[in-house]
Amino acid sequence: MALDAAQIRARLVERFGDAIGAPAGQGRDTALEIAPARITEVALVLRDDPELAFDCLSNLSGVDYPKAGHIQVVYHLFSYRHRHWIVLKVNALRDDPVVPTVSGVWSHANWQEREAFDLLGVRFTGHPDLRRLLMPEDWPGHPLRKDFVEPEEYHGIATSRESLLKA
Repeated sequence: MALDAAQIRARLVERFGDAIGAPAGQGRDTALEIAPARITEVALVLRDDPELAFDCLSNLSGVDYPKAGHIQVVYHLFSYRHRHWIVLKVNALRDDPVVPTVSGVWSHANWQEREAFDLLGVRFTGHPDLRRLLMPEDWPGHPLRKDFVEPEEYHGIATSRESLLKA
C-alpha cells in the first residue's frame, strides 16, 4: 500500500523524534530534512521497514547554499513494491561538509556520493572508496560550489577554448 509523505514522516518521527524535520513542498517533491548524524539510521529504516520498503535511491545530489552556510545533500527515494516516494535533505556545514555514507544501504550511492564529493566537496564518512570521480585527483576546488573559480590552466594546458560556434 502506497503511503503519502505525511504517513512516511509520521513513521520516522515515531522512531527518530526531532531528527526528522517538518515536510517542505508537496506531492512528489515533498522533502523531509534529516539531522545529518542520523541519515544512515533513517535510510536503513526506510529500506528495511516492510511498509516503507524504499529499495531505490534514484538520485543523490547536492546544492551549495553559501549565504545559508551549508551544502545540502538531497536523496530521492522510491519503493518499487509500494509505488511511493520521498525526498530527504541533509544540511552539512559549508566550511566542513561531512555526512555519513548511505552506500552500505544502497550500493549505488557509492558513485553518487563520489560525485557529490568531487563536485561539491562533501565528505561521506564511512564511504569505502571516497575519491574524485569526474575531475583529476589534484584538481583545485570543487566546480559546483557557487564561489568556484576555474583556473586559467591545468598542468600547463589552457582550460578555456575559443568557441567553435562563431557566426
